Amino acid sequence: MQYESEALNYHKFPKPGKIEVVPTKSCLSQADLSLAYSPGVAFPCLNIQKNNELSYDYTSKGNLVGVVTNGTAVLGLGNIGALAGKPVMEGKGVLFKRFANIDVFDIEITTQNPDEFINIVKNLEPTFGGINLEDIKAPDCFYIEEELKKQMSIPVFHDDQHGTAIISSAALINACLITNRKPSDIRVVINGAGAAAIACANMYISVGVKRENIIMVDTTGVIYKGRTKGMNPYKEAFAIDTTMRTLQEAVQGCNMLLGLSVKGAFNAEILKQMSDKPIIFALANPNPEIDYFEAKAIRPDAIVATGRSDFPNQVNNVLGFPFIFRGALDVRASKINEEMKIAAATALAQLAQQDVPDSVIKAYAGRKIQFGPDYIIPLPFDSRVLLNVTPAVAEAAIKSGVAKITIDDKDKYVERLEIMLGPEREIIHKMIVRAQQDPKRIVFPEGANPVILRAVHQIINQKIAYPTILCTDKEEIYSLAQELNLSLDGIEIIENQKSPLFEDFAQKLFHKRSRKGWTLSETKRLLRSRYLFGAMMVSEGIVDGQVHGIDCYYPYAIRPVLQTIPRKKGATKVAAMYLMIFKDRMLIFSDPTVNINPTAEDLAEIAIQTADMATFFDIKPRIAMLSFSNFGSVAHPDASRVQKAVDLVLERCPNLIIEGEMQADIALVDEMLKKDFPFNRLGGPANVLIFPELSSCNISYKLLECLGGAKKVGPLLMGLSKPFNVLPRGSDMENVVNVTAITVVQAQEKSKESL
Repeated sequence: MQYESEALNYHKFPKPGKIEVVPTKSCLSQADLSLAYSPGVAFPCLNIQKNNELSYDYTSKGNLVGVVTNGTAVLGLGNIGALAGKPVMEGKGVLFKRFANIDVFDIEITTQNPDEFINIVKNLEPTFGGINLEDIKAPDCFYIEEELKKQMSIPVFHDDQHGTAIISSAALINACLITNRKPSDIRVVINGAGAAAIACANMYISVGVKRENIIMVDTTGVIYKGRTKGMNPYKEAFAIDTTMRTLQEAVQGCNMLLGLSVKGAFNAEILKQMSDKPIIFALANPNPEIDYFEAKAIRPDAIVATGRSDFPNQVNNVLGFPFIFRGALDVRASKINEEMKIAAATALAQLAQQDVPDSVIKAYAGRKIQFGPDYIIPLPFDSRVLLNVTPAVAEAAIKSGVAKITIDDKDKYVERLEIMLGPEREIIHKMIVRAQQDPKRIVFPEGANPVILRAVHQIINQKIAYPTILCTDKEEIYSLAQELNLSLDGIEIIENQKSPLFEDFAQKLFHKRSRKGWTLSETKRLLRSRYLFGAMMVSEGIVDGQVHGIDCYYPYAIRPVLQTIPRKKGATKVAAMYLMIFKDRMLIFSDPTVNINPTAEDLAEIAIQTADMATFFDIKPRIAMLSFSNFGSVAHPDASRVQKAVDLVLERCPNLIIEGEMQADIALVDEMLKKDFPFNRLGGPANVLIFPELSSCNISYKLLECLGGAKKVGPLLMGLSKPFNVLPRGSDMENVVNVTAITVVQAQEKSKESL
């Protein structure tokens, strides 16, 4: 019940739905308006009238996909109708944008008449660069896709069929390689005969499996020649001449078992009848035909894949459709053909065979990721998928003759893809995934705040951390949880003033602070603060980190941390930074919250600490030390202070890429930097900005957040020996979750240092 409430809140707040239309051109003046609409808009209209291909130059058509459904087969929910399926279609739009920067309009059509559906969709062709059909029941989906492919000159792709087929084909290629087989040699049993199963069977034939070696089983039993019950032309194509009638008979001695059916369809008796080193793909969602670990216990020699992210070898459609459409759109393909699908599957298989870079390993908490039985398919948050699958699909479209434009320089194309969807976009997701691999205990002193309690609930659901909530009255937490309809399962709740730890903490804190003028009675009074009590829990190793600050001004929130936790070795300052995430880039801002008027020495240390944090996020730092002056253009003590800081950094860390003093526009606009200051050391736009004092950094990040569409993550503290992060007042739930994930990963790194 509580998860349902959380899901409904996610879709409803802060505004209904998950997608929106955002203008890409300025429309702030009368001149802008006259260009955006009448009279200026007439010129592109007339040019497109003369040459339809110019629509790709003057409109968003070339990067716009229609996600279209009639709601007759929505996820595992069945025929719930077009409108009820809209949240799923919006979700598909989010994935298109998130993984391949493709814009989406979701189209829900109420008709269940296939011909009427076809007529509506084909007349939408001028709007879109491609059509993604979604959640349409079989066998209608086969007929609809076939007809639309014939009648439209843009790509039409039914992901429910081909997505699973492409990803599982990649997994099949690698499973055969590991078990020393060829696809042409294996005998495959497919349990299920819907859209995905039929598409998988066809795709497996394309990658080498012999048609006569495929046995398909549906709810009636084996699909054999002469069977009449529950048949259609698409099943008939896989009817074989056999006396076998049941799944149990079909699996005897088979090499591969593919499940696209229901939970519990596979059991020990079935798996034991398969050949040595069997390949078992249990892909029913959300619950596979058999649990991964149960299957491995029954058949330790098996290669097992499921559709779940919490098991190895996840066959996830998100590895396919965004990148396939990206490649198809970039060469203006008229269709997505078999060659393009095979190219995608082959590229995925080859990528899994490659050495996995440290950035991906770090994203999954440093666990071993190496080509083998437990890693036959790339991981969903591996940013290399875009850079490998998309060019392969585009190249296949060109070679097969369905592309309208070509790619002259593949390396430059890959570079454009990387710029469009840089690895920075992956950072927060990687932090969450890393946290999930080894969750740590994190204390939250502000559990009575609704945002914190909702965030903690989300943290539990995502398995990011083991939360501890501090409060003065447990009943207050119980009441708030009931009001928010949230479960408190998995959350430790401590009334700090009644805790048996209180007296011990008071003595230890008094010992720490007695030379700072604290008496024992004063220490006990101050320890009533949940912030200070939580800090002592971290200091004593009872929990691994602390996140707080949403309920009080920053100076009051950070003070208990500074009073309790020593600086890390070599640090003389504590500072803070923000990750500022924009549509096309991510920047690091320092220091927005701690050091009000830093000296040159302070700025140098802040720059070095921030460079270390950038490396923590797998960002190679290019540091700009900001000022109102460019390389001595203004003779002023403030500019000189920044100049001196740069010199100090280079003395201490000569290999750091750092430049300054410089103005913000020069630091960020590479053309200006190269043109006016060609001697610079940055070699590209800065990604780390060190501000000359707190006020300029604080003002800048708030302006960019409010007016520039930037999303902030943080602030994140630097220079402490323990993982602490202090939130700004009014943080939203997502920022709390993100900062908590980062705090967990920081705690993981601290644990490694102590080994």
